[in-house]
Amino acid sequence: MIVVDSLSKHYGPHVAVDSLSFTVQPGVVTGFLGPNGSGKSTTMRVIMGLDRPTSGTATVNGRSLADHRAPLHEVGALLEARAIHPGRSAYDHLSAMAATTGVPDRRVREVLDLVGLSSVAKKRAGSFSLGMGQRLGIAGALLADPDTIILDEPVNGLDPEGILWIRHLLKGLADDGRTVFVSSHLISEMGLMAEHLIVIGRGRLIRDMTVDELRQVGRDGRVDVTTPYPADLTRVLLGQGVSIQSTDDAYTLTVTGLLAAEIGDRAVAQGIPLHALVPREASLEEAFMSLTHDSVEYQPAAAA
Repeated sequence: MIVVDSLSKHYGPHVAVDSLSFTVQPGVVTGFLGPNGSGKSTTMRVIMGLDRPTSGTATVNGRSLADHRAPLHEVGALLEARAIHPGRSAYDHLSAMAATTGVPDRRVREVLDLVGLSSVAKKRAGSFSLGMGQRLGIAGALLADPDTIILDEPVNGLDPEGILWIRHLLKGLADDGRTVFVSSHLISEMGLMAEHLIVIGRGRLIRDMTVDELRQVGRDGRVDVTTPYPADLTRVLLGQGVSIQSTDDAYTLTVTGLLAAEIGDRAVAQGIPLHALVPREASLEEAFMSLTHDSVEYQPAAAA
């Protein structure tokens, strides 16, 4: 479990993280979202003990990471995929990590196989593509078989097969009861990868929510209804707070002010058949932007 409690981090006059509190529970994949400059990377660095907090705490399994006797056995992290000596092979890089953390050499071969790099294990890491570098970084995070996994933008550079692979990998780790904390700018991918979300902006918590709750944010209250009797349905539905608009399809209406279930119930009660009943939803990206629009640090100028 990761617990961030009233965490603040200042760099001179700049406030990167501001009184931030949240908990990452084991057994689920938790996504970490926020606009550029929101404080995600700083928060992860503080959790990993790479930066000292100005105030507050960030603990893993009840302690700061520095207080654990074997930190890499507690937490495996990928914060920068290219933090690898380019002259070392993938195998040598992981072997050096294993030798300094008490991990048996056979585990190196296991994680290379797990991330799909066994065939290039002896190649220099400097020749790797971005996606291969990501896989090697993930192998390093999993090397000591930790109970907590922290990954910053792990799908960068991965092809569709690689993205599907890491999606299943993280869900499998969570199903094993591990704590899995992942940041990404790919909101739609996070909707497929994670179950819970921590959303921050300007260093502060915006929402602590499930992915399904983010989808609810994206609902705009309109329902498209297709029926062979649009005039009859209009008479049944119209009332205070309800508006109905025609569409380019003469048999489809857009209804605002009623839930889809309410529309269906009224239509059934009057014997009016419905061929489609579709609540309109914004994309996860649009829902995310509606949550964070006041926290975007870098705004483009309006087009002339």
